[in-house]
Amino acid sequence: MGALDRGTPVARRLAAAPAKRAAAAVRRRTARAAAHGPSVQPRPAGSGPMLSHLDASDRPTMVDVGAKAVTHRIAEAEARVRLPAAVAAALRRSGHRTRKGPVFDTAILAGVMGAKRTAELIPFCHPLSLEHCQVSIDFGPRAARSPGAARSPAVVSVRCRVEVRHKTGVEMEALTGAAVAALTIYDMCKALSHDIRIEGLRLLSKSGGRRRVGA
Repeated sequence: MGALDRGTPVARRLAAAPAKRAAAAVRRRTARAAAHGPSVQPRPAGSGPMLSHLDASDRPTMVDVGAKAVTHRIAEAEARVRLPAAVAAALRRSGHRTRKGPVFDTAILAGVMGAKRTAELIPFCHPLSLEHCQVSIDFGPRAARSPGAARSPAVVSVRCRVEVRHKTGVEMEALTGAAVAALTIYDMCKALSHDIRIEGLRLLSKSGGRRRVGA
């Protein structure tokens, strides 16, 4: 039998068959990979320090604190809220109140609530029964101003101090409490201005664990 004419339907189907088989194989491999997840090789020994929330195969994991000793853990964090001068003046005149209510008192309540619910917000935080949580909010010192100069923005300092006797620390609870309190100040005052800035969220100190930070 002579060679098939390349223009016939049979010849075209035969010519396309290898490409179709290759495409089908790729689809099968892709489906298997999606079903079983990407292949991850274990971390080679001596390849450097591991993050505490990654296992030997670089998979996310919760830190096992079962073997740790219970100690008195304390952490304090700070956030700063920068208010336009007009907003700060209005708050001082009103006794720190807006139409929504008492700004600082509401923020203190929100900060404590946020600290207690940290484990619901940060995936690998251990749920803790906090023994103490204190949120303090104060205006920073007023900057000296020369006559005729424009008033500078005011800074509100938000601090959250948390304590617990447990196997793991409370720095995330302190940071969350400070952040939520600062966000609440923004929410209570945003009707006065949207130029309010939250900045400088940081851990001031932690103690009771393997590493000590700050005072």
